[in-house]
Amino acid sequence: MDSSKAGAGGPGDEGNPISHKGKGKKTCYKRLTSAQTAKLEKFIKECPHPDEAQRRHLAAEVGLEPKQIKFWFQNKRTQIKNQHERADNTALRVENDRILSENLLMKEALKNMLCHTCGGPPFPEGEHEHFVQKMKLENAQLKEEHEKVSSFLARYLEKQMSPPELQEALNNPMAYDPALGSSMKQVINDGSASVDRSVRTQLNMDNDLVLPNTFIAGNSLMLEIAATAMDELSRLLRIAEPIWVKSSTPDDKYTLNLESYARLFPRSPHFKGPNVRVEGTRDTGIVSINSMQLVDMFLDPEKWMNLFPTIVTKAETIKVIESGLIGTRSGALQLMSEEMHILSPLVQPREYRFLRYCQQIEDSMWVIADVSFDAVKNTSLSNSWRHPSGCMIQAMPNGCSMVTWAEHVEVDDEVQSHQLFKDLVSGGAAYGAQRWVLELQRMGERFSRFNVERTPNQDSEGGVINSVEGKRSLMNFTQRMVKIFCESLTMRGKLDFPHLTTENNNGVRVSIRKSTEAGQPKGMIVVASTTLWFPLPYLKVFEFFTDDKRRPQWDVLCVGDAASRVAHISNGIHPGNCISILQPFIPTENNALIIQESFTNPAGSYIVYGPTDVATMELVIKGEDSSMLQILPSGFVISADGTSKGAFNNDPNVGTRTEGSLLTLAYQILACSPDGTNLLTTETVAAVNSLLTTTVLKVKGALGSNN
Repeated sequence: MDSSKAGAGGPGDEGNPISHKGKGKKTCYKRLTSAQTAKLEKFIKECPHPDEAQRRHLAAEVGLEPKQIKFWFQNKRTQIKNQHERADNTALRVENDRILSENLLMKEALKNMLCHTCGGPPFPEGEHEHFVQKMKLENAQLKEEHEKVSSFLARYLEKQMSPPELQEALNNPMAYDPALGSSMKQVINDGSASVDRSVRTQLNMDNDLVLPNTFIAGNSLMLEIAATAMDELSRLLRIAEPIWVKSSTPDDKYTLNLESYARLFPRSPHFKGPNVRVEGTRDTGIVSINSMQLVDMFLDPEKWMNLFPTIVTKAETIKVIESGLIGTRSGALQLMSEEMHILSPLVQPREYRFLRYCQQIEDSMWVIADVSFDAVKNTSLSNSWRHPSGCMIQAMPNGCSMVTWAEHVEVDDEVQSHQLFKDLVSGGAAYGAQRWVLELQRMGERFSRFNVERTPNQDSEGGVINSVEGKRSLMNFTQRMVKIFCESLTMRGKLDFPHLTTENNNGVRVSIRKSTEAGQPKGMIVVASTTLWFPLPYLKVFEFFTDDKRRPQWDVLCVGDAASRVAHISNGIHPGNCISILQPFIPTENNALIIQESFTNPAGSYIVYGPTDVATMELVIKGEDSSMLQILPSGFVISADGTSKGAFNNDPNVGTRTEGSLLTLAYQILACSPDGTNLLTTETVAAVNSLLTTTVLKVKGALGSNN
């Protein structure tokens, strides 16, 4: 065979000889036998790139020269490579054909697709780009309007403008100094921007002055204020001195150093005048409630009121701006309102409209920041402004939570606090951080007793309550009773009765309200209340009212005879924190019962009770729903007078070191039924007043304080 024809086949082809072109000549070799080819095929699978020694060894076995082996391997590798490339190309062609077919099917489907909103065909392909461009222009317009809102808000806060100036600012914001943008940052850093109310009212009432996207701008402003408040509060909770100054008294009370605070967070005061007062306090405590449960309670107004029944009398969520992440609630932001009232009608209630912002800052740590916000609605009636306040909640390994609370409030005390409560309120003890933490700890103990799964007989007397459901129903019933009592102390319906002079009623305040709520008697209810000072420790006064043997000395329901305790449930560590069912000895009546809850901590003690009957109590202890059962409670609130250095020490024995205590008595009586019988008269009010003053005289006599 001609040598040129011998090398015409594919490289390494078994039907052709191996050829090699030397220097100026071509060397041809004989064809390989099938045995030789089989050996080479087997070897190339194990070693596709043999070295010189392996080629010589293989050549000896096969009966070829080493050069023949070398060229055969080169040709064979090229052949295998080409085979793989042909297979890959074939697979890619098949895949490409499949994708082209799918594209054609999707294009046909898009042509027949309808819009879910309008029911018509989608934008034609030629108009899609136009639509995208239009959206970009609208987005730019929104940004421009946001800048315009920021500019004129900053202008208001630095200098009040007349309506013509306002209109000019809205129409041409660039006519003013561009530096106004920095003042907006100052407003945000303030965390409590207060736009002039007259201008805000005009903005809300005059459609010509309201920008098209004020709703979006309002949300943006709230988010910025909340974020700044969160930053400030986080720093306040982590910093000790010099921002917080520890008192030298045994209570270890922390108060805000206003000079150091002003250097770190400069801002203008919200109120002006000689009666402005700033209250800044901080406290820390362990609460036996799971951290995530606490976060959920803080963000739910109904749970929030139940968590602080002796402080928060009203709460609602006005608007939810952000709901937060599922599971952690991190990022939740809502606009809320609340009314706070404690201790006595002589203490002025506080109302707030505020932003509440929750942020998870670590795996097991949350910060909840509150800051007053009045840009949505005029709150000129409020005399209190809350600067960034709130708490840090840290999960503990035992299921409890460590809560660090900071309360920073500015108060315009135009209506001076009553002399009895002046020291308590002005010192920050009435509405300060210590009170929030102590109440949170008390409720934590109560929740622990509520959730425990064991027979109530271990905590009760008489074996009357013999099921967990009955215990929980009774605790829910008394919890609602305490809330009704605390709300009655606000005296919203105060009326003046000319014949009840200050001299005759001995400082008694009377209020009349119409009851239409479920769980309370329907009709006109008269509330009478007064506050007294006793030169006794508050715990001594509390022990007097919780002593069953001394109850006939003050309780008119006992008619001078002792009352027997039918059942008793402990709801706290202190022995006075309990729920009791009492049966007064009344010869002509064996159906009357008294339900009572009492509790105490260094912030205050409460004894709340109400008359009921056997049938009602049987429903409760059987575990029935008690939310609709009627109760009209009365009771007592006892607190230190605020002048003692040890008044807020967590040690229960601190009562022996106090100088005096304040006792508030409050009675509620149904004076007029819904059908109009027993019409309300001044004589009825006088009778309630007489009942209260008689009780006051009995208490004074029993405690040896007639003077």
